[in-house]
Amino acid sequence: MTVVLSVRGLTAGYGKIQALKGVSLDVEEGGIACLLGPNGAGKTALMFALTGILKAQEGSVTLRGAEIKGLAPHHIVESGVALVPENRLVFPSMTVLENLRAGAYCRSGKGEIDADLAKMLSTFPRLQQRSQQLAGTLSGGEQQMLAVARAMMSRPKLLLMDEPSIGLAPLVVAEIFRIITQVSRQGVTIFLVEQNVHMALKIASHFYLMEQGKVIFSGDPKTAMEDDVIQRAYLGSSAAQHRQGA
Repeated sequence: MTVVLSVRGLTAGYGKIQALKGVSLDVEEGGIACLLGPNGAGKTALMFALTGILKAQEGSVTLRGAEIKGLAPHHIVESGVALVPENRLVFPSMTVLENLRAGAYCRSGKGEIDADLAKMLSTFPRLQQRSQQLAGTLSGGEQQMLAVARAMMSRPKLLLMDEPSIGLAPLVVAEIFRIITQVSRQGVTIFLVEQNVHMALKIASHFYLMEQGKVIFSGDPKTAMEDDVIQRAYLGSSAAQHRQGA
């Protein structure tokens, strides 16, 4: 398989706090990779470092072999990386349509942007129904759909998602994961941070576990389910049932 994202020895921090301590990982083209870890492990810091929001110090980040570490955030978007941030962070005082158009701010060509806009509204019918509604008045699930659609407007090769299910009701979580699968089937590689391991196990092809700024586990879903740390922290008593395909 072709590696889309390759991270080697990445370090980054907030002031004197070292959030990333030599992170290395690969995300394969067309796959869905899931990053697990407790609060404070450095997961969001990694997402910010990959997108240039947090300045990386040492190491390298390559997208399809091209170095993107050190680029400005908008240049990283132009290179093909988009982020759906934690807590969605839509623009609340802008309409759904305005939010979607904002996602294409690095692009030119009105015709292609309009075509993609129509595609997003077709993919997310609820957004089409609320196209003139202010984003701040949408439900949490609708805002998450908008955040995904807004990111897709940049035509990413790699979509980063930070806790897409956080704060959402179970039925809405199921819909969000269905959308993630649909986006993946459209040829977009996905790297997501997620605590809902039971849902992630249904769609992810590879798992990483971070603790204290370091990657301490890498493996496929079967190996992840058999890992003692992941079992204790995320799967609990139902781990055996998952191994049996329940």
